[in-house]
Amino acid sequence: MNISRLTYRSRQFWNALLSPGKRVPNEALLPHLNSAQFILFRRMQPAEQVHAYQIFKRLQTSGQVTPELLTAALLHDVGKILVPLSIFDRAVIVLGKRLFRSAALRWAAGTPHGWRLPFVVAAHHAGWGADLASQAGAPALTVELIRRHHDRPGQNPDLDTEHLLAALQAADNES
Repeated sequence: MNISRLTYRSRQFWNALLSPGKRVPNEALLPHLNSAQFILFRRMQPAEQVHAYQIFKRLQTSGQVTPELLTAALLHDVGKILVPLSIFDRAVIVLGKRLFRSAALRWAAGTPHGWRLPFVVAAHHAGWGADLASQAGAPALTVELIRRHHDRPGQNPDLDTEHLLAALQAADNES
């Protein structure tokens, strides 16, 4: 694991540990989420809400104004509400993917039970979140960005979508 990735994961760990006392203000969310999406956002764990809001703010600060992108930033990890993860689960994912890369891919193909749970959630939360966002009335572009937020960019011929996906991923990688 290179130094920048280690720094990223360390910051993620500490943010998750310290964020339960933090709360994202409703007034910051309401212009960007409809009522069903707002409910989904509030169902996320506090650390995930703070993480999503940090990405949202980072995108705004960088000049991004596309509403679908900003909504995707807030909801990109909403699929994790279906199978919430503990800090320990998150550590297992990081270590498992680093130490047992090919095995972690096999473990992710199982059902979200027992020791495989963190790997299954890591592999499938983007799709689950896209489905939840769609059911909550998110536009097609928002749904696509959520679904693909862990995919390699460049797999869609729509250059505008690829640009937005790259912006979401860059902001996500900074937090």
